[in-house]
Amino acid sequence: MRLLDRYLLRELVVPLFYCMAGFQVFWTAFDLFSRMRDLQNRGLSGADIARYYLYQTPELLATVLPVALLLAMLYSLTNHARNNELVAMRAAGVSRLRLCSPYLAVGLVLGTGLFAMAEFVIPRTNAKAANLLLAISSQGNPEAWKHDLNVRLPKEHQFIHAERFNVETYRLDKPTVEFRTPDGAHHELLPRQKLESRAEWKNGQWVFYNMEWKRTPPGEQVPPVNLPPLEQTNVTQLSITPAQLITAQKITSLSKEMAAKRLHLSLGEIREFRRLNPNLRATQPEMHAKLSTQYHGRLAQPWACVVVVLVALPFGGVTARRNTFVGVAASVVLCFLYFILLRVGLGMGTGAVLPPVIAAWLPNAVFGLAGIIMTWRMP
Repeated sequence: MRLLDRYLLRELVVPLFYCMAGFQVFWTAFDLFSRMRDLQNRGLSGADIARYYLYQTPELLATVLPVALLLAMLYSLTNHARNNELVAMRAAGVSRLRLCSPYLAVGLVLGTGLFAMAEFVIPRTNAKAANLLLAISSQGNPEAWKHDLNVRLPKEHQFIHAERFNVETYRLDKPTVEFRTPDGAHHELLPRQKLESRAEWKNGQWVFYNMEWKRTPPGEQVPPVNLPPLEQTNVTQLSITPAQLITAQKITSLSKEMAAKRLHLSLGEIREFRRLNPNLRATQPEMHAKLSTQYHGRLAQPWACVVVVLVALPFGGVTARRNTFVGVAASVVLCFLYFILLRVGLGMGTGAVLPPVIAAWLPNAVFGLAGIIMTWRMP
């Protein structure tokens, strides 16, 4: 690494750290004050609230990272421009692309880290935060329950309903199950009356307790056959796993309004749901638009760090000569406009007003193209 690169990166890393820490504290405090009454009503103590926001830190960090990078870039470039260092570098023969390369490298590295965190870390920490709220809200019950589970998998010809589903022990209370065997027969498991019907995941298969079994042989207009009630039965034909149940429940319970506000799903969750529902575009067009927007939005999210660099270069390197505070004011306006366009794009893609690809990539395309044009015109 050349001396110039080390100098530019050193001048960027310090304000970037402070900006990230400051924005993280600000967002956490804002969210805490807005939700304090709800958290207290759920019975959370001070230690529980601290644990909850510790689990929420990765998601908040993914939100504030592009904003912190933009502000740190503008602050660093403002100092360079005020001391005429950028002019000196250009006069020494440093090309425009060479001058921008350390910042673009930082944007790529941070974008890669943001993608990895959103794909592998944030889903797990969000699940832990949700389970913490559920555990305390259920008066100290350590089990985390999801109520009113409804999952239908057309590809597997399977349907599962349960009054409650435990995401830690994988227990189903009062389940109703339908599935089709390879011979074309339709099977239905129903809870027995006045008995505690449940299902548990043991040794890689579902075990049902106190169930009534109904079987419809293959063929048209064949009456179903009621089989004797079973106190315990293993259903090896039911191929859906607890992890798939959790993913399907998370996606089906995601409302259009929530999906239009921000990204909630990882690429792995969306791909798994699409694999289990191959005809989603034809059977559920609203669900297809929502998932496609979330999918392409997740792909576009890491590139926001590179877009931030492209926008900050001309604003920090040119406007800072006129006024020291222009860069800071420009960062606030640009962040505001970017997030407005991001929210509009998610809303229009989720509502099928725009194709999901265009809706998700629209903010990056607009601001990235504007940044490239303004950077190219820099003196």
